[in-house]
Amino acid sequence: LRAAVGSKANKQTTKAAIEFYGPDRAKWLGPLSEGSTPDYLTGEFPGDYGWDTAGLSADPETFASYREIELIHARWAMLGALGCVTPELLAQNGTPFGEAVWFKAGSQIFQSGGLDYLGNSSLVHAQSIIATLACQVVLMGGAEAYRVNGGPLGEGADAATYPGGSFDPLGLADDPDTFAELKVKELKNGRLAMFSMFGFYVQAIVTGKGPIENLNDHLSDPSAVNAFNYATKFTP
Repeated sequence: LRAAVGSKANKQTTKAAIEFYGPDRAKWLGPLSEGSTPDYLTGEFPGDYGWDTAGLSADPETFASYREIELIHARWAMLGALGCVTPELLAQNGTPFGEAVWFKAGSQIFQSGGLDYLGNSSLVHAQSIIATLACQVVLMGGAEAYRVNGGPLGEGADAATYPGGSFDPLGLADDPDTFAELKVKELKNGRLAMFSMFGFYVQAIVTGKGPIENLNDHLSDPSAVNAFNYATKFTP
């Protein structure tokens, strides 16, 4: 029975992975995509829906560079979006914060008491912007240099973006079909997160509020608090 269940699950995973790769994959215009997909977008890579009206992926080396850049930005955007909404959600539920709004939180470091991470001085108590910057340069620069040079895999096609090893403690990439599907899911969520971060930036400029407060305002009065009303009244 266990073997049968395992075989069934593996077939489902394989089917799901094939759905996003190859010539029969889902494309950006659905059934209307016939003839609109460039020859160089063959469905070999995750997240390829056959859309490249600007020809940005025509050169293989440029395409490879853009794939890496998009993936890294997608991962940062997912972390950033989570970091933007979490403090506001925690603050609404009783966690003490000096400032929970994402674009205002950093200014606390210039106050006399400094900046406490998650409102707790025993976690991180930052008082020097120079020391904080130095730590970020060293830690993030070191991690990025390690990644660019292949990480634990050394040289290889996916070494810089999918290092595996100790970076995959749950073994999510052990099965090739599951790994292929997870690559697509990561990119889809990352692309959504990049749009979300762009939305957070625009909201901050227009309303001067964080995303959760903006959401609460909209839910309390959808007809009066929405993008259209702000667009007609906004003065930079």
